[in-house]
Amino acid sequence: MVSQIPLSANGLLLVHETPLRLRFKLPMLVDPLIDFSWMQTWLESIKGVESVRINRHAYSLVFEYDGEVSTRASIIELLSGLNRDRIPTGEASPDAPAELAPIITTTALIIALPFLSPPVRRLLTFLNISKTLFGGVDTLINEGIKVEVLDAIAIGLSASKGEYLTANITDFLMELGGYLEKKTERQSDHMLRRLLRPEPTLAWVERDEVLIQIPDDEIQAGERIQVGVGERIPVDGLILDGAALVNQSAITGESVPVRKEVMDRVIAGSVVEDGRLRIEARHVGDETTTARIAKFINDSLDNGSETQRLAEKLADKRVYLTLGTGGLVYLLTGEERRLESVFLVDYSCALKLGTPLAFKSGMYRAASEGILLKGGEAIEQLAGVDTVVFDKTGTLTYSDLQVTDVVVLDEERWPRERLLAITASIEEHATHPIAEAIVRKAKEERLNHIEHGEVDYLVAHGMSCPVNDDRLLIGSRHYLEEHEGISFDLFEDQIRTLSAEGKTLLYVGTEVEAIGMIALRDTVREDARQVLEGLRSLGVQHLVMLTGDHRARAEAMAKELGIDEVFAEKIPEEKAGVLEQLRAEGRKVGFVGDGVNDGPALVAADVGIAMSRGAELARATADVVLLEDELSLLANAVDVSQRTMRLVETNYKAAIGINTGVMLGAAMGWLSPVTTAVLHNGTTVALLLKALRGLGSSRVESSRVH
Repeated sequence: MVSQIPLSANGLLLVHETPLRLRFKLPMLVDPLIDFSWMQTWLESIKGVESVRINRHAYSLVFEYDGEVSTRASIIELLSGLNRDRIPTGEASPDAPAELAPIITTTALIIALPFLSPPVRRLLTFLNISKTLFGGVDTLINEGIKVEVLDAIAIGLSASKGEYLTANITDFLMELGGYLEKKTERQSDHMLRRLLRPEPTLAWVERDEVLIQIPDDEIQAGERIQVGVGERIPVDGLILDGAALVNQSAITGESVPVRKEVMDRVIAGSVVEDGRLRIEARHVGDETTTARIAKFINDSLDNGSETQRLAEKLADKRVYLTLGTGGLVYLLTGEERRLESVFLVDYSCALKLGTPLAFKSGMYRAASEGILLKGGEAIEQLAGVDTVVFDKTGTLTYSDLQVTDVVVLDEERWPRERLLAITASIEEHATHPIAEAIVRKAKEERLNHIEHGEVDYLVAHGMSCPVNDDRLLIGSRHYLEEHEGISFDLFEDQIRTLSAEGKTLLYVGTEVEAIGMIALRDTVREDARQVLEGLRSLGVQHLVMLTGDHRARAEAMAKELGIDEVFAEKIPEEKAGVLEQLRAEGRKVGFVGDGVNDGPALVAADVGIAMSRGAELARATADVVLLEDELSLLANAVDVSQRTMRLVETNYKAAIGINTGVMLGAAMGWLSPVTTAVLHNGTTVALLLKALRGLGSSRVESSRVH
């Protein structure tokens, strides 16, 4: 026992502690309507926490963690500030003792039966099976003939003939099978939620003229927050003070940080790369742009597929097959024992539960490899894709920049090498991607560092620096022309050409004239060709590149990568039309994109696939999200989907085949009702476990390039 004094107003007690384990008491946990699944996932998202166990009846929380002092402090701080209003309300949480009670009661009755008098046996048996009998009647009245009706008839017949042991054992096996099915399904849901749990973040908020750090989900609309270098912006809001370079690639797909100043809007999920901002929160919590990402998890768990719907329809139809077979056997033999045995053969459980569980197994396997498959429909569609269309930028190419052109106006006064060397010497004082690319290029060309004066850095605009008798100005065209009065009209043709090629331009001048530009663009991924070959080996027949680049450049890249067809010089509005054209040709199309303007194309494809660094809108629209910036995950996603569909098909055939064999044995009188129940429920549980475990390692995993 560590403490009996509450640590906070919510009654939190730390009752036991070891170097890697903490146990707390929290009175609010007695509320049965708390969404315990959400709460467990949320608490496990604390950095350093390995697992959390919640016992509602003992109102206790047990944390397994890394033993770090900072992690312990974070756990206590988070629990101390927890109140019931912050926890979502869900359905009443499943109560393990209550779920196990029928199984325990039936087991005790089976053991006691030989020692009871016949009237007591009869009374206790009918009391024990009453739930099954009433459930069958209720199902018949409200839903028609379902498997619950057959179960009730079979068990009721056994009990009515005085076969109390058979009735109770059969009821026990059905309860046990149902319990294992529910437990297995809940376990798969929890594993998936835990694997895809969001990472919590802290934010600096101004309260009562004091700057305090709180979890980002506690920020209120209208509050003022401060965000510095390397910190994530936690809200959608308006800048009140400061200037910064903000990386919005996770939200908008832009590979280059953008300048943000007073009265500009910022988006939750973007990161400050340089500078500092004071922001007024306009949209917080679930209202932020990025909050929809959290819905991916729950949506993906409930998103069914055509295969799943077909399995459910066939399962319902098989009830009539069982009913008809039982009736025919009874007419031919007059044996109620055979009728009971036949009625205990249930195709429904294995088909209805095995299929969605196989899909969840595939989703879990994919998520463990860094892939989010949004439900069975996404798996089914991806497994059958024969054409993959790539929106070139950010998919076949990296978002990292590379210097492609160094343009100078006066080669004699400012030769190319000198312009690149001096720009790199000044830019090495900055940390944004453009600066890193220029410094890297200068190092590759082994250019010498050029001495210069102190750099005057104007956040989110550019920089100026004395070099010998000149003062160099480096930054955006807006900065040099609007702020410094330097015209780049003489470069207009080059600017137009380079911009049309999709390149980012950095402008360089002195205090009196423009002297040059440096053009940058993203680079082709090293593993792109290997991934495309991997897709072909998985049955993808047609590879397509879609881009706004000039045709000559696009076709050169397509030839290098082995792409079959190119749609070049396409504006964003034309992308969806290309997808519709391919589908009209009879192709099953997957589209890979990462930008805001890819949304319509992602919807137009049979299956939309978004890159990890893509726009939030693209990820929200897509059926598949690659959670890491690795193109090789695309081949893994196709492979997992195909193996999941093979597992579904195998389990479906096994369920039909085994249960048909059991039904035949029951109809021939070879199997007793108890044996039939054992074989049927055993088959169901075995198929559920096979679905949960059954994918194994990825066939293309060894080909991933790191």
